[in-house]
Amino acid sequence: MKVQIDYDLCMGDGNCNKVCPEVFAYDDDQLIGRVIVDEVPPELEDRVRRAAEECAPGAIVIKE
Repeated sequence: MKVQIDYDLCMGDGNCNKVCPEVFAYDDDQLIGRVIVDEVPPELEDRVRRAAEECAPGAIVIKE
């Protein structure tokens, strides 16, 4: 699984980082989330899906 953030939609609330800090980081300078892995480890896939579901603007894009 790969994951991206659509920065045109990202509101910068940092929720993705709270749900799965192993995959998402919060950029304090630009006030947006960042993906910090190339490929999501299998054991974190459920948490990434949850982060995507909880992303209000739908900025998290998952590619299976």
